[in-house]
Amino acid sequence: MLKKKLEELKNIFAQMEKALIAYSGGIDSTLVAKVAYDVLGDKALAVTAVSPSLLPEDLEDARIQAAVIGISHEEVNTNEMENKNYTSNPINRCYFCKSELHDTLKPLALKRGYSYVVDGVNADDLRDYRPGIQAAKERGARSPLAEVGISKFEVRQLAKDLDLPWWNKPAQPCLSSRFPYGEEITLEKLQRVGRGERYLRDLGLKNLRVRSEKDTARIEILPEEIKEFVLTIDLPKLVEKFKEFGFIYVTLDLEGYRSGKLNQVLSPEVLGGKV
Repeated sequence: MLKKKLEELKNIFAQMEKALIAYSGGIDSTLVAKVAYDVLGDKALAVTAVSPSLLPEDLEDARIQAAVIGISHEEVNTNEMENKNYTSNPINRCYFCKSELHDTLKPLALKRGYSYVVDGVNADDLRDYRPGIQAAKERGARSPLAEVGISKFEVRQLAKDLDLPWWNKPAQPCLSSRFPYGEEITLEKLQRVGRGERYLRDLGLKNLRVRSEKDTARIEILPEEIKEFVLTIDLPKLVEKFKEFGFIYVTLDLEGYRSGKLNQVLSPEVLGGKV
């Protein structure tokens, strides 16, 4: 079944002839870039949007991964931080982020002769609250993984089968996802969250989030890692470092890391896509 889906994915790119990939360096868009390059060669182009919500090390990962795959890779700056509809952080913030992204990529694609802009949206994403998907659709972007019905689990399995070293890379959505809806997003806040997550990664943690609410940092790590974290990490030193980053209070979420946790405040109507 998975082999069949891979063939269907390849057929999509074969029919496109040329494709520009919205490439974040996450495992979804990396798989898309890999398959696109395998089919189209130099007629596939990966483009990464650079903004304050992208960690510098994630950008470096994207560069390295593109080089290993062999696909041509370019970077463009996006200016979502200049849009109050984005920085005010409404529940549909991602709509304005993806609008900026695709309003930047589409003219670039047309100028270079690429008929299609594709992204890494997978089949599971369609069942989540992702207002950015609508913005991409409105601008004519395609989502080959979702079209074929490839789930997140299958993305990782295919990436492993294709010998991509990053097949099990933790998900790393943009830093703006660390703030509760309604709290203004600023460059300073993004930077302190980024520094906090970088510090925790340097301690050896991988699946984590630093949720930011006003001047409080709420650290989320995997539930099974909480006990060892408390017993082995120099907590006073950690608190001191986070205060240096700009936080006043530092807490540990005892429930542990769970993707999309901030969406739990949304009503069923919103999550069901009715508003």
